Amino acid sequence: MISVEGLKVEFGVKPLFVDASFVINDRDRIALVGKNGAGKSTMLKIISGQQKPTAGNISVPNDCRIGYLPQVMILQDDTTVREEAQKAFADITRMKQRLDEMNRQLAERTDYESESYLALIEKYTTEHECYMMMGAESREAELERTLTGLGFLRSDFDRPTSEFSGGWRMRIELAKILLQKPDVLLLDEPTNHLDIESIQWLEQFLSQSSSAVVLVSHDRAFINNVSNRTLEISCGRVIDYKVKYNEYVVLRKERREQQIRAYENQQKEVAEMKAFIERFRYQATKAVQVQQKIKQLEKIVPIEIDEVDNSAMHLKFPPCLRSGDYPVICDEVRKDYGAHTVFDHVSLTIKRGEKVAFVGKNGEGKSTLVKCIMGEIPYTGELKIGHNIQIGYFAQNQAQLLDESLTVFQTIDHVAKGEIRLRINDILGAFMFGGEESDKKVKVLSGGERSRLAMIRLLLEPVNLLILDEPTNHLDMPSKDVLKEAIKAFDGTAIIVSHDREFLDGLVTKVYEFGDGKVREHLGGIYDFLRTKKISELNELGKDSNSAQQGNGSFPTGKPAVPTVGTPSSPHGNSQETISKALSYAEHKERQKQKNRAEKAVKESEKKIEKLEQRLKELDDLLMVPENASDMTLVTEYTSTKKCLDEEVERWEKLSETLEEITQY
Repeated sequence: MISVEGLKVEFGVKPLFVDASFVINDRDRIALVGKNGAGKSTMLKIISGQQKPTAGNISVPNDCRIGYLPQVMILQDDTTVREEAQKAFADITRMKQRLDEMNRQLAERTDYESESYLALIEKYTTEHECYMMMGAESREAELERTLTGLGFLRSDFDRPTSEFSGGWRMRIELAKILLQKPDVLLLDEPTNHLDIESIQWLEQFLSQSSSAVVLVSHDRAFINNVSNRTLEISCGRVIDYKVKYNEYVVLRKERREQQIRAYENQQKEVAEMKAFIERFRYQATKAVQVQQKIKQLEKIVPIEIDEVDNSAMHLKFPPCLRSGDYPVICDEVRKDYGAHTVFDHVSLTIKRGEKVAFVGKNGEGKSTLVKCIMGEIPYTGELKIGHNIQIGYFAQNQAQLLDESLTVFQTIDHVAKGEIRLRINDILGAFMFGGEESDKKVKVLSGGERSRLAMIRLLLEPVNLLILDEPTNHLDMPSKDVLKEAIKAFDGTAIIVSHDREFLDGLVTKVYEFGDGKVREHLGGIYDFLRTKKISELNELGKDSNSAQQGNGSFPTGKPAVPTVGTPSSPHGNSQETISKALSYAEHKERQKQKNRAEKAVKESEKKIEKLEQRLKELDDLLMVPENASDMTLVTEYTSTKKCLDEEVERWEKLSETLEEITQY
């Protein structure tokens, strides 16, 4: 369908890619992969005709229609959602106008036997058949299916687009492209502004579409479910794998291992030939054999090994100050915007060290609750932030807030303070901005590079509560993997607002679902939550909060779903009051004494840990002074204090486990 031959693109001295050749066939589902800055978006722009290559050819048939969704678009705000989506049917609308005009002429004319009248009838018949084949009669139904699939409500259809955020307007543009039914779909990060349910709908749509698809996405589950072919841009080359993404990862590793073995065998053979030639070069009796070896050596074609892009982001959050047991406690929190209630009766408790996810459709209040926690907007109800909490916040638009006139180095230099300024180059190097990369202007960085730069700013100060609002948007897969491992190893608490299932899988242990003005807690990982949702939808449990509570393990807000200090819930769903009735008075009294003793022991241990951590910090500051570096008294005290701290932390963990067992009995 589309042929790419010998493509070369240069931005400066080093080419982005060279001699790229491949063909896009009918019904291909191509995942275009590579690190940020490798040239994925540039490749899509060239195929769509929006950018010219330095060399090479793109052959597109005249009747081939291409639909292209870029990462960033200039959006119009002068229509309603429905009117904007209907622009996808511009060709059908013009055809309908021509048919109406021909129908009017046929009704007015009376020269029924004339050749021009018969020709008009034939033209009308042909064009009307074409009109019907284009599905014109069902276009309104398709429009509504597509908009609702992408998350819009029917009540949104007649609202002005100016009332929607940029992410929602990008959904309208995606809907327009899908409704046009092009022969080739070029989609650059289509999932960045979609929630989980919309992503799943788009997966199904693309899988059933007759269009060829070339897709750039960092949502691994999404591209693996959609793709049947993978094009990799790496180290300036384009390599074609005729398999979906997961299989590509395995094949790429196997291919390189085979190349290495073949290369080593070839080098061994070449070395033996050269040794033979050097040894017998001047012996007349071996002259014929030497010449044969020389000819064989000349005919050998060197085996090339695929280059591996070893550059990777090495991310490590600094050690954090110990926080209180409950960093965030919400009790009957409510947020209204005028007459619209975003959510109400929100009651939840997040414990120290937990990694939790906020999920739900866009506009259901995930980012709004984050802003309430940050203290950026007013709310009603009670929202407590725990003791010693230091919040690190990464917003959705963090990358867009960077000053484009600054260089990468200047961006970090402006926010770095104290001794950290001496380590700016080391930090930038760890985030793949080493050498000349640090002199790049922000305005020339790709979306992923900007996100990495914004992430550096978050790491400049130690925090113990991470709030990450869509942190993976624009990050490539290797960077996402490293970020995921860093959050796993983070010893503080993390709240992650994300629609990326693969990123959340294995990372979070609790999911808060936002929807219908409520926030429901789901224990378990993201795929446990998705399985629960599927079951609840099949049995229509989602419409009945009581059924949902009994049938799927989720709890509507306002119910005692989340354990709070002093009133923990039983893992079997029984309240503390019910358990108390089952015990005799003496047993209950003894149980309460054990609980009080355990709580006292935990608090005493926590106080001791705080004192040891404070002394360790004081000793660390003393040892940083050059004249104290060789003071063995300080070194010995530091070592013994560190050992005591480790032992006390281990003791605290055991005491906490004992308290939890007593509480849940």
